[in-house]
Amino acid sequence: MYIRQLSLNDFRNYEKLELDLDKGINILKGDNAQGKTNVLEAIYLCATARSHRTHKEKEIIRWGREYAHVNIHLQKNYVQDIIDFHLSQKSKAAAINKMPIHKLGELFGCINMVMFSPEDLQLIKSNPKERRRFIDIELCQIDKLYYYALRQYHKVLKQRNLALKQYAVYKDSSMIDVWDNQLEEYAEELIRKRLDFIEELNLIAKDIHHDISGGKERLQVIYEPSVSLEEFKSKLLKYREKDIVYQTTSVGPHRDDLSFQINDMDVKVYGSQGQQRTVVLSMKLAELNIMTKYIGEEPILLLDDVLSELDDKRQKDLFKYTANIQTLITCTGIEQSVWNTQKIGKLYYVNDGNVVEIKI
Repeated sequence: MYIRQLSLNDFRNYEKLELDLDKGINILKGDNAQGKTNVLEAIYLCATARSHRTHKEKEIIRWGREYAHVNIHLQKNYVQDIIDFHLSQKSKAAAINKMPIHKLGELFGCINMVMFSPEDLQLIKSNPKERRRFIDIELCQIDKLYYYALRQYHKVLKQRNLALKQYAVYKDSSMIDVWDNQLEEYAEELIRKRLDFIEELNLIAKDIHHDISGGKERLQVIYEPSVSLEEFKSKLLKYREKDIVYQTTSVGPHRDDLSFQINDMDVKVYGSQGQQRTVVLSMKLAELNIMTKYIGEEPILLLDDVLSELDDKRQKDLFKYTANIQTLITCTGIEQSVWNTQKIGKLYYVNDGNVVEIKI
């Protein structure tokens, strides 16, 4: 899978941009705050129906304009797809091959991508919400049923929390009972699929990490559900009074987390910065492996200013596992190891919303 052409209109600081991308490595070079990440954001938006940087559509639209548009020509194994994404100040809409889609979630699985940014290097130390997001983005791209269950779970969760607030006024728990039953149904689907995914991720990331560490370290990725499948219903009842007091649901997949161990040591507490970065790199490479397995072709890799955060060895490890994958790299300067070891397809210079191809 690779993007043949990307077009932007009034997207962030781009009035108009058209890029014909190479199947291999594409480098976007320039100073900070010139628009390099905006290109990757547009691809991420078409893959997930959301930005990885903001929840406010108006921030994506070029200053002083009413609308923004992204167009992607995508080449897959046997078909070509055209994705159009439109944003206004208050809404967003998309079309696949000129056919409007009714729910933006239908975009999941159309463009499969893995994004790696400096923020991801904080995945181990960041809050549980970011680790759940890591799981959800991956699973939504390869499993439509997971996306549906996740969407329904959060809808029901919102209704249950509302019922908890209303109990203080009406003293009626019947609606809480209704939402508990529905919450249990969707929670079971999420927990089962997360368990399977983390089990597979753990196996692949463990082998990659063993290779990257020179056989010295044994990685273990551990899924930490807020509650087990067997205890979910009983714990909802057990903590109901507490939930009514705090007007929020205290157990469920929305409280899940991940932990990481190297040689049985908690990486978050005892791991060095280098070890933590190797764990995250192993996770991202495992993502690529899993996605390739499920979709039958390589996804697109987006590297947002991450090479400068990795030493030469980790850069080489990264590229060793990403051969034959279309890769878009943003950077302020081209790392020497990239020049020395990789065949660069296209090199662009980005300056204040202008992109110029530099002949290699």
